[in-house]
Amino acid sequence: MSTPTILLSIPGLREKDIAGMPNLARLMAGGQLAELVPSFPCVTCPVQANLSTGRLPREHGVVANGFYWPDRQQVEMWTSPNRCIEAPQIWDLLAEQPTGVTSAVWFPLHSKECGADYVATPAPIPNPDGTESLWCYTRPQELYATLRDELGHFPLQHFWGPMTNVKSTAWIIASAVHAARAWEPSFFYVYLPHLDYAAQRRGPESPEAQEAVEELDNELAGLAEGFHAAYGEDPVWLAAGEYAITPVDHVVYPNRVLRDAGLLAVREEEDGEHLDLAGSRAWALVDHQFSHVFVAENDAETVARVAALFRDRAGIGEVLLSDELERYGLDHARSGQVVLVSSPESWQAYYWWLDDDRAPAFARSVDIHNKPGYDPVELHFDPGTKSIPLDATLVKGSHGAPVQCDAQRGVILASRPDVLGKPSLADADVASIVLQQFHGRGKT
Repeated sequence: MSTPTILLSIPGLREKDIAGMPNLARLMAGGQLAELVPSFPCVTCPVQANLSTGRLPREHGVVANGFYWPDRQQVEMWTSPNRCIEAPQIWDLLAEQPTGVTSAVWFPLHSKECGADYVATPAPIPNPDGTESLWCYTRPQELYATLRDELGHFPLQHFWGPMTNVKSTAWIIASAVHAARAWEPSFFYVYLPHLDYAAQRRGPESPEAQEAVEELDNELAGLAEGFHAAYGEDPVWLAAGEYAITPVDHVVYPNRVLRDAGLLAVREEEDGEHLDLAGSRAWALVDHQFSHVFVAENDAETVARVAALFRDRAGIGEVLLSDELERYGLDHARSGQVVLVSSPESWQAYYWWLDDDRAPAFARSVDIHNKPGYDPVELHFDPGTKSIPLDATLVKGSHGAPVQCDAQRGVILASRPDVLGKPSLADADVASIVLQQFHGRGKT
């Protein structure tokens, strides 16, 4: 019987943070530490898919934190269920093994309807008036009602937006301990997002970011205690820093550039200007430090024009055309015809309006599903307007660009000395490391 294995997926965790995390250090005492290099694009959904499949986007199909479905002319941000991942994940491979090996998947993206035995992930219920009721998708289905009665509703307002804080991570940990006690899964994957917030809002070296490190470490003490009590033995612990957040002081607005060039169209609605996907020759799905530019009908002349607009532009480090994406394992049909990569000090905002008075209503709200791109400005709040500000320069930390320096590298820790094998690992190596804990059963 294999020893239970716990994988903690922690965005923003760096080697330098461990000195301020005595509980994490205690959990990993006597084990190993290695550099963890995220694959481009170094953002949540692709990196988590890399970690869990051992593959790159060309095989699993997760090319960003959102998707553009051209047949429906629809942008889908954050909500895709597990079928969007086109490669088997760790729990799928473990399920092929003899009975007795079970898996739990707690809060990573795209885990709704995944094949794990036990699952929990946010799934608020839309209401007719446009509001949402708090809920989580769980397996077994009745689990969320039990967790709600025991812990209260999952605090979604603390999971993303200007009210983000450690309460969401604390709830995830408490609910994971509940599941560990109930079922003792052989493999447990837990996403702990807390370090993601302050580092983007104020910068990775800010006092707020250092405070977040301490807050997460305090919660890890309860996780370790609860899991040890649940399993009655010491599991194999792995903690993977999904990516590192680095300082930024510059913003590029790809959709405004495309609009000025006459390639992006908007439509006037009562609440302002909305992106007109059908009428645009080119538009950008913007995501942290990169964007996919989708060109209508894959028109070669327009592709060349888009590339020329951004080459040598301040804040853009690379302009990748479709035949160049192979270098990053991003050559998948879901990728844009052009991919814009930020230089390390810059990031990209989704804005297309040229006058803030013409911004659509959702721009000033926490609305991760209607915005066709990622908006870290939602971490800020304007008390004057009681809304999300429209000042992208407020963002002080970002990630997503290919790793070029040590500051962009994450870290992976193991609680045992014979687990990691190498001093430097890629995110796609993690799945094999997990499978090896089950005597090498299953191949990625």
